Amino acid sequence: MPRELWLVRHGETEWTLSGAHTGRTDLPLTARGREQALALGVRLRGRQFALVLTSPAERARETCQLAGFGDVVRTDPDLQEWDYGEYEGRTTLEIHRERPDWSLWEMGTPGGETAERVGARARRVIEKASAAGGDVLLFGHGHCLRALAACWIGLPPVGGKLFALGTASLSVLGSERETPVIENWNLRD
Repeated sequence: MPRELWLVRHGETEWTLSGAHTGRTDLPLTARGREQALALGVRLRGRQFALVLTSPAERARETCQLAGFGDVVRTDPDLQEWDYGEYEGRTTLEIHRERPDWSLWEMGTPGGETAERVGARARRVIEKASAAGGDVLLFGHGHCLRALAACWIGLPPVGGKLFALGTASLSVLGSERETPVIENWNLRD
């Protein structure tokens, strides 16, 4: 197990502003999102990581680059955001007009992923991090990182619904007396 697992959610995009589900649509950061990424770099300056991984999505890669880790990062498809299938680009409010009982965490999406599939990817990321031999830094997305945090502390992936995660946030997973814990969550400037 790495000593600490540092999670960074990418900076702001047009769809994070609108609340649209952004899974596989490859959006760039807004100007504010780029500023947020630079600010993350200041917070992370001087930290050494045994491994740095990023989602292949442009918004995560750009956040990583602007934060100062572009020279050491490896792209990992397991850090991709939830595949929202037919709900890609739609807000929860829009979906609830058709399906008032819908819950992403409980039901997944038509043509997309379930929480358990996202959790399987998250568990693979944790395995890679555990083999790194030191602290690990991950650049990813809201729902995927929430599922990863749930898996870290022994909850099923659906437990990620209990953790809010804002754009350009920094969270740290660690352990206390060999028990996986959340040390810091959803830190933002």
